[in-house]
Parts: sequence; C-alpha cells; structure tokens
Amino acid sequence: MEFHDAPGATPLDPDEVAGLVPSHINTQGDLNAWEQINIVQGERWALRQKKREFLDEGFVRDLHKQMFDKTWKWAGTFRKSNKNIGVDWTQVAVKLRNLLENTQYQMKHQVFGADEMAVRFHHQLVWIHAFPNGNGRHARLMADLLAMRLGQARLSWGGADASITSVGVLRSQYLMALRAADQGSFDALMAFARS
Repeated sequence: MEFHDAPGATPLDPDEVAGLVPSHINTQGDLNAWEQINIVQGERWALRQKKREFLDEGFVRDLHKQMFDKTWKWAGTFRKSNKNIGVDWTQVAVKLRNLLENTQYQMKHQVFGADEMAVRFHHQLVWIHAFPNGNGRHARLMADLLAMRLGQARLSWGGADASITSVGVLRSQYLMALRAADQGSFDALMAFARS
C-alpha cells in the first residue's frame, strides 16, 4: 500500500509503514477510517483517567498507544529518525520532559490562562513531534485534557464536526496558525482552538 500524506503531515518511512497492524488496509481512506476508530477508543480511555497524573512521559506514551495501538505496532514508541518537523530524534525524551515540567510549573503558578496554557502546550508537543505519526491528533487531545484539568471545556479545534486531518481550508488555517506560533504569535492558534 502507498500512503498519501495530507499537506503538513509527517511522512512515514518504510520501516514505519511495515508496522501497520491490520492487513485489510488497501487505501489511504481505509487507513484514515481505521485510525479514527482507534483514536475514539483512545479518547474514551483518556477521559477515564481522571485521577492519573497526565503530565508525565508514561501518560504521554500510554495515550499515543491507546490512540494508535490497533493501527501501528510502534504506537506509544518515540520516533527513531528525523522527520520534516520536530526536534532531533535523540532529543525527544529530554525536550518532552522539559515541556511537561514547564507546564506543571505554569499550572502551579498560573502563568497563563487555561486556554493559552493548553494551546502553548499543544504547540510545543507538536514541535517536539515525539512519535513517527499521529502527533497533531495526540497533541490536540493532550491539550484538551489539560484544558479540562484546568476547569475548561475541551477545545473545539475548528468545530465539533470539523476534520483538520485531511486536505482543506480548515487544515490550512490550522497549519498557518501553528506556523505563526512558531514565530511566537499564538493569537491565531488560540482563536482556532476555540473556533
């Protein structure tokens, strides 16, 4: 099978593609549908983890695994190669630990409002790009969990029925907002997260 990544998506290398779990996947559409079912199961798992500390590496890995374990053998495993985005793969664990510790500090000292803290956390988690694939979806759910722990509703990320994983205007808006955040301007990403 040949995968056709959406613009801005992380391409998979041949070793990562070989980690596909289901044998019935023949098209990109099949893969997207299968992943979505797996992601919904991961979301349900995450929402049941109300008492578990979620700002630690174990939870970050477990959530990715829950979201993608029926799709990819490497789910929950940090990437072992560099991608078109993200820190050098050898720095993933260090950068993630720094992000988690910084976010715990920000929560304790109320450095930002809840939405801004969640959006900044999302941006940094995407920037680190800890996994071979699924980083945006994983980071959005982690940001939602952070917003909820801070007493807010889940972020809407372009609307309840919107899909920012496929090609379209919504995905373009999301990617432009991420690029603006790369330059230090979080307004567009914050607006998108609550649109």
